[in-house]
Amino acid sequence: MNNKLLQLKPERLWFYFSEILEIPRISKKEEKIAEYLMDFGKSHNLETIKDETGNILIRKPATPGNEKMKSVVLQSHMDMVGEKNGEIDFDFDTDAIQARIDGEWVKATQTTLGADDGIGIAAELAILEANDIEHGPIECLFTIDEETGLTGATGLKPGLLQSKILINLDSEDEGELFIGCAGGRDTNIEFTYSKEASAKDTSAFIINISGLNGGHSGDEIQRRHGNSIKLMTRLLWYTSEKFNCRLSKFDGGNLRNAIPREAYAIITIPDANKNDFIAYFKDYTKKIKNELKVTEPQLKIIIETTENPNHLIDIDTQNKLLNSLYACPHGVIEWSADIPNFVETSTNLAVVKTLDNFIDIRTSQRSSVESAKEDVCNMVASVFKLTGAKIYHSDGYPGWTPNPDSEIVEITKESYKKLFNQEPKVLAIHAGLECGLIGHTYPEMDMISFGPTIKGAHTPEEKLKIDTTTKFWELTIDVLGKIPEDK
Repeated sequence: MNNKLLQLKPERLWFYFSEILEIPRISKKEEKIAEYLMDFGKSHNLETIKDETGNILIRKPATPGNEKMKSVVLQSHMDMVGEKNGEIDFDFDTDAIQARIDGEWVKATQTTLGADDGIGIAAELAILEANDIEHGPIECLFTIDEETGLTGATGLKPGLLQSKILINLDSEDEGELFIGCAGGRDTNIEFTYSKEASAKDTSAFIINISGLNGGHSGDEIQRRHGNSIKLMTRLLWYTSEKFNCRLSKFDGGNLRNAIPREAYAIITIPDANKNDFIAYFKDYTKKIKNELKVTEPQLKIIIETTENPNHLIDIDTQNKLLNSLYACPHGVIEWSADIPNFVETSTNLAVVKTLDNFIDIRTSQRSSVESAKEDVCNMVASVFKLTGAKIYHSDGYPGWTPNPDSEIVEITKESYKKLFNQEPKVLAIHAGLECGLIGHTYPEMDMISFGPTIKGAHTPEEKLKIDTTTKFWELTIDVLGKIPEDK
């Protein structure tokens, strides 16, 4: 356990966060954290349920004198995004996250920290354990696979939750109360290809792009961070046209909801074109670094010679792949006309993987307007339909429509003003929250989402601001003490 974290306050919150850091829990592999939560509930003599989807629900009775308060659900997700820098030897299936204190932040060492949403889990456990916090009946809901499929929230059945108020602990900007979110859907593409032998009198190269900021494709899509797939495509498209570049492998990105930070390609160039190609590569690198000097100062584009690959992707598929990736939109599509500086609709070109006989491409679309979400999905699909590629859409998930008469929002606003002597911002968020799906299953649920400040979520730069974590805890406790009686 991280002893330095244990010196932070509130002690029990940081104690449980430290324990969670030691438990492998990447998306779709939540077995160990689920077992930990089940053991916690049973050891504290609390009603503990695992539903058929894999979600965990722990109920705690009201503290004496508060039995008539309305029941409240505190909700967070069990899983974390597993992203690491390429040079580090780290196994998310077995290794503990190595956290450290860096000034006013808690950070990990070249991996994601998992504060998204480990800090929400920790807060719930500390509240469940405590005997000195005033509250009514509490249900603590821990969902599975939020990051890659919202599987837990999707599989939540009517009747499991007894409360009609839900506090989601999965937001990342302290001082901001979220009352709505975008819906989302994935568009995935598959190119099949034939293998061709490398030609004689050619030289092979590995191209690596790294050092980009990346980031959450909902929270940070508007920041104009570089997309490693788009940068690699731009290079390959031109060199294919001008220098007869042939492609053997193209990999970039890892997660549908993260802006891709790294990409690499294996190519061949006819020896007759090699010198011109290298000169162009140097010029391209210089231009791209200049274009992105403000937003991506750590960008690296490196080329190395390598042995000629055993096979190449057939030229017809290569052309279709590069043309469609170049044309594929990425980034903000539309800004909201109702909320200043709020992204309404966006798309993320997230993953390209060259497998044994096909190329897998994954994209993700978001919008707070349902018709616009469908439109941007179709926009992305139309690019690849021109090539004859196979296209698959996920079922998607609904947005969360703000409720202007929300009781829990008013309670939380008043608590925030009283505690910190300032007005909180009340906003919708472009990222998807489980509230949309939970509200779909429980339409009478009154919901709000808030949390501490987390920067760089879904990247190895993820960091949790310490003082905002204290404020997050104080707000949660104060709100629980102000829930009215159930009349």
